[in-house]
Amino acid sequence: MKFVAWLTIMDQDKNQQYRPDHLAYIGQWYRAGKVFMAGPFEDKSGGLVVYEAQTLQEARHLANNDPIVASGARTVVVKAWPVLDLGQL
Repeated sequence: MKFVAWLTIMDQDKNQQYRPDHLAYIGQWYRAGKVFMAGPFEDKSGGLVVYEAQTLQEARHLANNDPIVASGARTVVVKAWPVLDLGQL
């Protein structure tokens, strides 16, 4: 199941400092099949990560252990995202 993690920048200096660690973390989980896609918002206010996880608890664990969240540079809200099969509409 897919889960959306909405990351909002709270501290620009910390965000710059921890961004390389954040990208490495996202890349690691992408290669492991736990990140479906990710990217920044165009307005530079934060970004979005779509996790592939079994449970909301697993997705929250992945999101909260991201160095950019753990450092306090960004906050995160994680929600289940049951993707529609648009071919069925």
